[in-house]
Amino acid sequence: MFQITYEEIGIIHTPFTEKVNTPIQGIFAPDSKGEVEVFPKYAAGLKDIGGFSHLILIYHFHLAEDCSLVAKPFLDKGKRGIFSIRHFSRPNPIGLSVIRLDKVRGNILEVGEVDILDGTPLLDIKPYVADFDIRQNVRQGWYEHASNRRKYEIKSMGV
Repeated sequence: MFQITYEEIGIIHTPFTEKVNTPIQGIFAPDSKGEVEVFPKYAAGLKDIGGFSHLILIYHFHLAEDCSLVAKPFLDKGKRGIFSIRHFSRPNPIGLSVIRLDKVRGNILEVGEVDILDGTPLLDIKPYVADFDIRQNVRQGWYEHASNRRKYEIKSMGV
């Protein structure tokens, strides 16, 4: 094995200061807002980003506790393998969120549909491209029958 090191390229600012109050997915929090501060030395990389409505943020779960290979997902009652859920207590605490890009102000991205803790270190940004990122005829494993799935589907549709 070899050591892998990444340098943060920015910091994510949100109103969420505790894990318990942070949305489990941005799609369930369409009104949540935040800012992505890209450090000045990486700001040139934001060229042309304003043409995208959504971005994929890759970040470090800086407050994650010890890794657990089996954990309870937020939308189900039973424990599942960590690689089949989106829990933060992972061998490599890397997070990924699809967020809405509302505005670009220099090196600051104003974003919505945020599900990230305040102060989270940003590792990378990728544009969300429907032609690449949407798949048809997908299987969703245990989530297809998750005990709390219906509750969140109804919430996210505004019902």
